[in-house]
Amino acid sequence: DSTLSLPPTPPSLSKFRHVFGQAVKTEQGYDDIRVSKVTWDSSFCAVNPKFLAVIVESSGGGAFLVLPLSKMGRLDKNHPLVTGHAGPVLDIDWCPHNDNILASCSEDTTAMVWQIPDQMGTQPISEPIVVLEGHSKRVGIVTWHPTARNILLTAGSDNLIIIWNVGTGEALISMDDHPDLIYNVSWNRNGSLFCTTCKDRRLRVCDPRKREVVAERMAPHDGIRPMRAIFTRDGNLFTTGFTRMSQRELGLWDPTHFEEPIALLELDTSNGVLLPYYDPDTNMVYLCGKGDSSIRYFEITEEPPYVHYLSTFSSKEPQRGMGFMPKRGVDVSKCEIARLYKLHDKKCEPIAMTVPRKSDLFQDDLYPDTAGPDPALEPEEWLEGRDEDPILQSMRDGYVPPKSRELKVARKNVLDSRPTPRRSMSSCDGSANLPVSHTKYITSLSDCLSKNHCPRHVCPVPVPVCPVHVWPVLYLSVLSLTCLSCTCLSSP
Repeated sequence: DSTLSLPPTPPSLSKFRHVFGQAVKTEQGYDDIRVSKVTWDSSFCAVNPKFLAVIVESSGGGAFLVLPLSKMGRLDKNHPLVTGHAGPVLDIDWCPHNDNILASCSEDTTAMVWQIPDQMGTQPISEPIVVLEGHSKRVGIVTWHPTARNILLTAGSDNLIIIWNVGTGEALISMDDHPDLIYNVSWNRNGSLFCTTCKDRRLRVCDPRKREVVAERMAPHDGIRPMRAIFTRDGNLFTTGFTRMSQRELGLWDPTHFEEPIALLELDTSNGVLLPYYDPDTNMVYLCGKGDSSIRYFEITEEPPYVHYLSTFSSKEPQRGMGFMPKRGVDVSKCEIARLYKLHDKKCEPIAMTVPRKSDLFQDDLYPDTAGPDPALEPEEWLEGRDEDPILQSMRDGYVPPKSRELKVARKNVLDSRPTPRRSMSSCDGSANLPVSHTKYITSLSDCLSKNHCPRHVCPVPVPVCPVHVWPVLYLSVLSLTCLSCTCLSSP
């Protein structure tokens, strides 16, 4: 990439002014991965302290690869993929409160939630635990709430944002405030607000529980190419975009005073969208341009120029995507403050960002307490209006990922009786009305099963065994509550 010379401007007393990046040795990377070639500006990669997930090329639908972090080196040709989407997978995101739960979304208009076992086995994982259906076009964004259990946000090319309780499969909130394609969505620290960038060139701050846009700025960057925006820990917005002359640009904004930016800085001339990865513990942001071969990093402070350029990690090969490890997954014994997972065409390369220190002792100043895996709120509490910051944990002894925990799903006995995952549907038609919940249907289904008759026709055919087909009649349609195996289907 053609980079303008950016002079380092770290605050004179910044402990991060000497941070440097270093790629791991070849044998500690992940090789022979066929990274997806789909045209979509997502990161294609998600990582947590247990697993690495990468969206990959696949025939006959969409798929992604999940690898235990310890499974380095050349990919085993028999390693299973996670399949289930009928179209290419566009985005993936690990649940911040359960390292074995991952959400994905696809061109097939659905989002899916997956339980990844600690031991992967050899068979493809093709059955999600929940399928979320409410969008009418492809779903390009999926992101978990930072502090509330089981709350997931999806955004689609139907310009609709839906917030789900994946524990019940219920669509809780629908917002249709965007007239064009949504480029990205980012929650703030406690999940009370989220910000969006859109093809209509507006930057918006939304309150999902009030179902309204509470602040917006027209064209924070003058160019027409895609923007990105994220919340910082103090509630400001860090943005990336393009100038009218197609130079890449970054900005810092106070959403309560959107008239003028706190800072605005031109970077270089390149076509790749700058994806920002933010660490609230250090207030540092890492900029990774798609197609770039470098990662720039900055520190945000309260003193001018507010966004301080620190340095650049450069390599020879361009990046196809990037994953960003949560802070609890870094190696404190090596003074590692961040780790990024760079996607090449056929491999994934971890890059450690390190503060040079001579002492082997735990560095308190580098590692304040960080967000842990425990949710601060239940879904009902968040929906009722409560806000809580993340529950913090110490980094002093490092972090040991717990063993696999199952996602808490409502009425699990009913779900477990079905051979395929429950599909949760929403009646979203582009209006701001709340999508219809099917909780009442599940309740009726449970009641009908307990009464041992077909729920639609109240016929004398017992549900446990159909006399015509002599098989268990437990596969019921949630929407119509009709027995799909007995002869009731032929006599409406």
